[in-house]
Amino acid sequence: MTEPLILKPTLHEKIWGGTALRDVYGLDIPSETTGEAWVISGHPNGVVSVINGKYAGKSVAQLWHDEPQLFANKDVERPFPLLVKILDAHQDLSVQVHPDDQYAKAHAGELGKTESWYILAAKPGATIYYGHTATDKAAFDQAVDEGDWDHLLQKVPVKAGDFFYVPSGTLHALGEGVLTLETQQSSDVTYRVYDFDRVDAKTGQKRDLHLADAKNVTSVPFVPEKPVQIVSNVGDLTMTNLVSAPYFNVVKWEIAGNATLEAVAPYTLATVVDGELDLIVDGVTYHLNKAASFILPNDVQTWQLDGEATLLTTTPGPQSL
Repeated sequence: MTEPLILKPTLHEKIWGGTALRDVYGLDIPSETTGEAWVISGHPNGVVSVINGKYAGKSVAQLWHDEPQLFANKDVERPFPLLVKILDAHQDLSVQVHPDDQYAKAHAGELGKTESWYILAAKPGATIYYGHTATDKAAFDQAVDEGDWDHLLQKVPVKAGDFFYVPSGTLHALGEGVLTLETQQSSDVTYRVYDFDRVDAKTGQKRDLHLADAKNVTSVPFVPEKPVQIVSNVGDLTMTNLVSAPYFNVVKWEIAGNATLEAVAPYTLATVVDGELDLIVDGVTYHLNKAASFILPNDVQTWQLDGEATLLTTTPGPQSL
């Protein structure tokens, strides 16, 4: 019998975190400063395991290596390539940048980190930091050295439903009051550029900055990528293709009724971000509430959806296969 892999998230406390992951998504947060739920992950810093069926108790990383047929994985030595998180920016995150694969491998032994943000909710007036104003590297380095953040950083207003593609090399940060689903390469390499001079309540110290690495990897000038969104329908399902990129493809599913779908990739990752629905695979019904995340592995070639819900789904791009 084929079946989906329904997952249990791991929760991470952050200096900038809050309680929205509990208040909005019903997750069992460890403290009042919980910033991240890693809902689909094979990364060792956030082990996510299956809670149903024959693979119950197995982590995504274990299955990637031990059951490669589930992902049509032809190289068990490489890590599971994708990671999906829900982030609660109760305060501004640090302004940061991530390296590409080549730099990350040489300096951190990891994948690089290209990511994307789907804004789930945003308080009135909320913003993100997205890119910078420097026209050449000398100007960028000078602004960083002088701490001229007001002139260097670009702020963009955001609302629920907005989508941003954030390739490696992009200077960025979520702003206070933003709840986001992040799809990314499976990497935990971050170079912190500016942290608003705040002090960690637990350590009494400011957090480390990584200015040399940040200068090395930040793209100058900043040229935002704005993917064209394509909408299609299957039954009572509306699918909005948010981005088709080298490492991942992100598609929003909005179901209001029922639909039957067929696989278009070796595997599909999905998170219910609103509402609830039934997922029917091989004649078995799985009821999924908000925040539920699952993987449709390679042996699931067709499935049905029934309910009223919004899901964010991810399939691997060509550089992740």
